[in-house]
Formats: sequence, structure tokens, C-alpha cells
Amino acid sequence: MSEKKLPVITINREYGAGGRSLAAILSEKLKIPYYDRDFVSKTMEESGYDEEDVKREEEEMSTSSKVLNNFLNSAVFYSSSHDAIFAAEKKVILKLAENPCIMIGRCADRVLAEAGIDTVSVYLHAPLKDRIKRMEELSENGEPVSAKSLEEHDHKRRTFYKQYTGSELYDASNYTFCFDVGRVSIPQCAEIILNLIENMK
Repeated sequence: MSEKKLPVITINREYGAGGRSLAAILSEKLKIPYYDRDFVSKTMEESGYDEEDVKREEEEMSTSSKVLNNFLNSAVFYSSSHDAIFAAEKKVILKLAENPCIMIGRCADRVLAEAGIDTVSVYLHAPLKDRIKRMEELSENGEPVSAKSLEEHDHKRRTFYKQYTGSELYDASNYTFCFDVGRVSIPQCAEIILNLIENMK
């Protein structure tokens, strides 16, 4: 890579589509850090919530939780843990974006867009069968992965994204690139992204 200022890269994904794998390749090639599970500890520091709370609420939200959250937010003395954790995460995202890096999920693409920070934004998706196969290959104990569990994770991520951005997670107009990783391999996705970055003005 040439000596130029690198952009912040954001990656959104369907569950099991390989966001962390793509981030790891880009991180190695560009020599910049990527953040995924790191958000938990950083958000804990910023919010004061414990690890269990942050892990439970930091990127997924059920429909019932969304309804309850919106209803209770109308109460004068109610403070939503979902909202507080997202507010803390937003501060973490903006702080990390002061330097080139890669961020996975957490509405980082929209948070940075609202702040006027230019990004290369990526969305990964694939047919359910391909994602199930990938998750089973990555599983340490080789246990089968159910279609229902993946669909539940996808639904909760979409609900969370809609709640805090007002946009649809899978809307292609939000992204620089959308890849079907059932047809385009993760390394191929990385090469396409790296080629764009190398030729950015």
C-alpha cells in the first residue's frame, strides 16, 4: 500500500457471513487495527455497565424489546439501558475513527456518516445454507447450527440497526460495497476493497 491516509472501513453483515474474517485480512494488508469484540470492553469503560449487560444489548434488539424501549422512553424517570449502551458505543466509535481502522457492526457506518466522516462501508450477505455451513466449519465443537438461530440473530441485528439509524441494515444504498459471500469469497472481497483504497484520490 502507498503512503496515504487510509480511510475508516465499516463492515455490516448477516450473521455467519464472515465479517470478522474479512476484517482480519484487511487489517493485515493495511496494517491497521480492527474492532469487533473489543467494543465490549471499551463500551463497558464508557458506560459503566457490566460485561453481561453490554454483551446482551450492544448490537441486537428483539422486536418486543424495541416496543418496550420506545414505550418506556416516554416515561419521565426512565433511562433505557439499550440507549445508554448505544450512546457509549457511539462515543467509542467516534474516538476510534480518529485513526484509520476497521469497525464491525454497531451501526458504525451511520454514526460516522452523521459525523461527516468518510468511510468505505461494506455489507456481507449470503444464502442461509452457505452461512450455516460457514458457522459449522468455524464451530470449535462441530455442533450443528440451526437456520432458526441464524434468522433470529439477523432479525435482532436488523431491529437494532433500524432503531438507532432509522435505516434498513440490508439497504444497498447505505454501502460502498455489497458482497454475496456465497458467490464471492472473502479473500476476493478483500482484494476488491484493497484495489479501491489503493486507487482512492
